[in-house]
Amino acid sequence: MKLSQPIYQLKRKAKSLARTDAIPLHQALDRIAQDEGFSAWSLLSSRHETSAPSMLSQLSDGDLLLIAARPGHGKTLVGLQLLLDAVREARRASFFTLEYTNEQTIKRIHTLPEGKALGDRIEIVTSDEISADYIMLHLAGVPKRTVAVIDYLQILDQQRSKPSLSEQVSALHTFARNTGTVLAFISQIDRSFEAGGKNLPDLQDVRLPNELDLGLFTKACFLHDREVRLQHVA
Repeated sequence: MKLSQPIYQLKRKAKSLARTDAIPLHQALDRIAQDEGFSAWSLLSSRHETSAPSMLSQLSDGDLLLIAARPGHGKTLVGLQLLLDAVREARRASFFTLEYTNEQTIKRIHTLPEGKALGDRIEIVTSDEISADYIMLHLAGVPKRTVAVIDYLQILDQQRSKPSLSEQVSALHTFARNTGTVLAFISQIDRSFEAGGKNLPDLQDVRLPNELDLGLFTKACFLHDREVRLQHVA
């Protein structure tokens, strides 16, 4: 989706709006984003702040992506936008969620640009049995370049009957590399980040109730206050 103005001009417009309407900058940024056809500034910036047209174009076959933010900062919407971008490229797209119902997921997809037009092509899986083994079995034999989003990292091993988080992510890392599937994990950020004075969280701020080597991820996307950064992990 082409913007009406370069993104730096839209930011200036938002700052002016914040002053004239006496509203917080993040609200002004969201208003500008909505005028451009996005539900939130985080989604607009994730697709347009780099030279690439979408985050998907910056990912490689077999990548393990971490999408991390504090609650309410758009990480789920960014994950769903990634799947819509995959659908637009005629790639298989699956959303595995232990957090949302099917209806809640559809409602969130429909808030995104082209969500109503393309959203029914995203496979939504809501089983309580979701784990690494479940995901790998479900995706066995899928075409190369399939994209799957897992919602969310910290509850994959919540049931004691499931393997440890470290075992599951390690298995999915190998699966993604061997099949060319892109796997994205939505992740929580520890609340201590908000007292740290940083503009954006990083790997040190990822909430890890159980042991996990974050070096298993190949890329990470961090969000906070409508800003987005995609980076290599290794």
